[in-house]
Amino acid sequence: MGAVHRVWVEIDLSRLASNYGKIVKRVAPAEVLAVLKANAYGLGVGACARALASAGCRRFGVAEPFEALELGKALPAGRGEVQILSSVLPDEISDMVANGVILPVTGLAEAKAISAAARKLRRKARVHFKIDTGMGRLGILAKDAPAVIREAHALPWLDCEGIFSHFATAFDPKDPFAKEQIRLFKGVLSAVAKDGVTFGKIHMAASDAINNFPETAKKPFNMVRTGINLHGSFDPNGRRALALESVLSLKTRVAQVRTLPAGTTLGYARTWCLSRDTRVATICAGYADGLPIALTNRAFVLIGGRRCRIIGRISMDYATVDVTEAPDVKSGDEVVCFGSSGGDSITPDDWAAIKGTHAYDIISSLGNRVERRAVEK
Repeated sequence: MGAVHRVWVEIDLSRLASNYGKIVKRVAPAEVLAVLKANAYGLGVGACARALASAGCRRFGVAEPFEALELGKALPAGRGEVQILSSVLPDEISDMVANGVILPVTGLAEAKAISAAARKLRRKARVHFKIDTGMGRLGILAKDAPAVIREAHALPWLDCEGIFSHFATAFDPKDPFAKEQIRLFKGVLSAVAKDGVTFGKIHMAASDAINNFPETAKKPFNMVRTGINLHGSFDPNGRRALALESVLSLKTRVAQVRTLPAGTTLGYARTWCLSRDTRVATICAGYADGLPIALTNRAFVLIGGRRCRIIGRISMDYATVDVTEAPDVKSGDEVVCFGSSGGDSITPDDWAAIKGTHAYDIISSLGNRVERRAVEK
């Protein structure tokens, strides 16, 4: 047998499809758009997209044109539409229109450029107006949106299918700013409706809002976007309104097991000193593989179904753990960094809480040498 990956992440496609189904049921009759940007957050867009398409998903979101084309290739023919949710640059427009990608409109100049490209290609371009109601990142300011939409709506080669916005604080169900964003967005809808402008797709909610602001899945809204919830993860500050399961398991193997004497210090900067003779296992994963240094001396892995504490600073390629309570551990044994083993489990959310971040950061930081394995259990 040739060399194999020492670190791998398993993506449970059955759980992914199940999570999608739970979200669909939660927001019905609103449509669910699956966000698969950044190569499905580094998990492998092809397998995830096909599993979701088989589960009934027909609309997929990405951040930029390269992702849109890659996702389009991955989807079964006729089984899904691809939408860019952020922005499109002038030199990207023609190719996106030619490939039937649904585009965001973040300003009048962009709307005109998309219409001009569509005219040359002799095919209408489907667009969604992106309204900045308080995120402050991209889009048409809410106060300017009615005038921009009226003018853009008159452009002959645009199919003005949708309108959307992005929450800044939907992870916090008590923050009034999200309510203000909803008010501003609805104000734009009301203003343009007076001119007879309506939209087939209206959306603000992403994963956090689905859990914390259920009104964003009800009229006038008829579509939601979800990314992290598909993986079974949540923002640590919000509600967990959905009974979702984690789809991810990050695994590695034991490199060596030694009994080290009391007084031994471990790793760079000598952050851990053994208070007693200790069985220490070195595992074949480090921060280059996605184990945050912030887990040093604060987190656990599972070996043989037992929790084993990480001791000593995590290095680029290895970490050391206390396996005193797991006496049968030997070189080559499987290590579950996050996932389930022996009735116990550790999730990306657990790591995120220790690092003071969110699960997106954990998942998208898995290194290039980590093998992605799509499995169905």
